[in-house]
Amino acid sequence: MDEKSVNYIRNLALHPGAAAGPATPETTAAREGQHCRVCGGSGWKPSPRDNRRVVRCDCFFAQQNIRLLDAARIPSRYRRCEFSNYSTGANDSLAAAKLTLEKWVTQYPIEKTGLLLVGPSGVGKTHIAVAALKGLIGKGTECLFCDYRELLKQIQDSYNQSAQITELALLRPVFETQVVILDDLGAVRPSEWVWDTVSLILNARYNENRTTIITANFVNEAAHNTRSDADRTKRAGRDETLGDRIGERMRSRLHEMCRIIEMNGKDFRQTFKSASFR
Repeated sequence: MDEKSVNYIRNLALHPGAAAGPATPETTAAREGQHCRVCGGSGWKPSPRDNRRVVRCDCFFAQQNIRLLDAARIPSRYRRCEFSNYSTGANDSLAAAKLTLEKWVTQYPIEKTGLLLVGPSGVGKTHIAVAALKGLIGKGTECLFCDYRELLKQIQDSYNQSAQITELALLRPVFETQVVILDDLGAVRPSEWVWDTVSLILNARYNENRTTIITANFVNEAAHNTRSDADRTKRAGRDETLGDRIGERMRSRLHEMCRIIEMNGKDFRQTFKSASFR
């Protein structure tokens, strides 16, 4: 490709409104003087197979990855979570879960069924969920991390007249982002408002065929019957189920939206804490 053609392509990419389309992270960086040595900040480079054509420069994908990671709002605690640093501790259940998520990432978006990771606290559900999210971000997929408790609190706070954001503005990214992690589902005590909010979120994503990755510490079983005082007493003596925490109708909806992945094992946080005091 001659120098005139290369410069023409660069100019298309560097000027908003030109035929090359909307600005990209690379064109923005180029305007700020952050030039790539290969493409000069355009995001395009000659194809190694045919110098008459152009392909995306590596810097384009690097900048895209940074932008998508920032937009995903992954908490600092989980920003370093990868499949490579997830330890299964020779646990067959956790090893199988890790393998399933790795395969699922490679198949997305051909396979868009969501994931419901259920198991006790401390087995790494959030770790591998974030690892999967980062794998999708590496493929150019828009993703979002939502802590269930924090999201509900933010929605409640938005009802305050002095709030700077509305409920709709808070929920729009949750509704519209291609892939969302809903972490620690059921962590808030159930109420009619909580159930209605969960229903709104899950139904909106279900109806738009968007992918949701959910983690939950509650066993994936139906809600207990509490019609009588005797039933309530019996229920108080055993662990609550996912059906208890989000409602049986929504638990049933999750079975339509998601592939269920059981993760059983010991709480690695307690193991680490015990080892650190020896």
